[in-house]
Amino acid sequence: MRYLVILFFVLISCKNSTDNKSESKTFEEIHSQSIFVDSHNDILLQTMEKGHIIDDDLKGKTHSDLDRMKQGGLDVQFFSVWSDGSQINPYNFANIQIDSLDAVIKRNPKKIIKVSNTEELLSAVNQNKIAALIGLEGGHQIEDDLNKLDSLFNRGVRYITLTWNNSTKWATSASDETKKDGALNSEGKKGLTKFGKEIINKMNKLGILIDVSHVGEQTFRDVIANTKKPIIASHSSVYDICPHPRNLKDDQIKAIAKNGGVIQINFNSGFLDSTVGKKEDEFLEKHKLEIDSLKLSGVNPYLAEELMYPKYHQESEELKASFNLVIEHIEYIIKLVGVDYVGIGSDFDGIVLPPKQLNDVTKYPLITKALIQKGYNEKDISKILGGNILRVLKANE
Repeated sequence: MRYLVILFFVLISCKNSTDNKSESKTFEEIHSQSIFVDSHNDILLQTMEKGHIIDDDLKGKTHSDLDRMKQGGLDVQFFSVWSDGSQINPYNFANIQIDSLDAVIKRNPKKIIKVSNTEELLSAVNQNKIAALIGLEGGHQIEDDLNKLDSLFNRGVRYITLTWNNSTKWATSASDETKKDGALNSEGKKGLTKFGKEIINKMNKLGILIDVSHVGEQTFRDVIANTKKPIIASHSSVYDICPHPRNLKDDQIKAIAKNGGVIQINFNSGFLDSTVGKKEDEFLEKHKLEIDSLKLSGVNPYLAEELMYPKYHQESEELKASFNLVIEHIEYIIKLVGVDYVGIGSDFDGIVLPPKQLNDVTKYPLITKALIQKGYNEKDISKILGGNILRVLKANE
């Protein structure tokens, strides 16, 4: 049985308080004794689109399922609830996804439990259960209604990614801000509108973390200027290593550190390796006729492209980034601002090209092994694996 340590900032560093050097333990022991948090996983959308059931064995079909999460040493999962706003009722679409998570929890009370705060989270970890929280990916789902923000909070939403790739009326996305003809907000400019700033204030008051993954640079600056609580980037990587609009530039990383927030590294190969994007475009162009045929038959455009990767497995394997790049992105942030501001936001089951070796959730311990090999001690590894984002969660409560 894991210890329930009284002091929060001790407990979030590792499950078993220790001053031992990491060299005295195996990487499996360090991984097991740390509270491992993944801040972004899209498996709920997989259940909706493909009919998968999370508590089934989905090996070879998805990156995640309940038993494999436990095999990978996962303690805390923020389950992504996604919408791009194209649904007739994005708020209902969000609730359907939350319903599916609640059903999984009801069927598996000994394995997973929904939590609403850090106290409940730590209790779940000490019962050897996965602590489940919800991250809303795309502010479209509140439908410009602050009352719906309250309702989603009551259902377990603990962070909101303000935009997806497309903008909301009140905040502009990274995609739109970097396009020549990208959409502007309802006030005809980039960044947050007056209502967007009201949403930031409301999230601060409720204790919902503000997530700046997917947002544009002006929206980012407006968030930093208006938030009174630490923020997160739930699934983003480093722009200096891989200059993708979804990644964070040095000034943004420094601003998040100054704010007391955290950057959770995304496993998407295209966000890790700057050469992947072009190769992936060529791959999709090669199979364009097949993708277009699927679209014409009624298959969702995102899914039509996604289906090409498993079908042409060897081709897609060759597109993947090196595992070492995950560690490079983590280390870049540590060298720039310190070890207190980085964590893991895999984006499993929301991406089709995780890096080599990190094929699914059972491979999380490889990160711990690599960090030990780089010379990091147990205390710092525990911060990276989960302590940092739990500190931010606690600061928002």
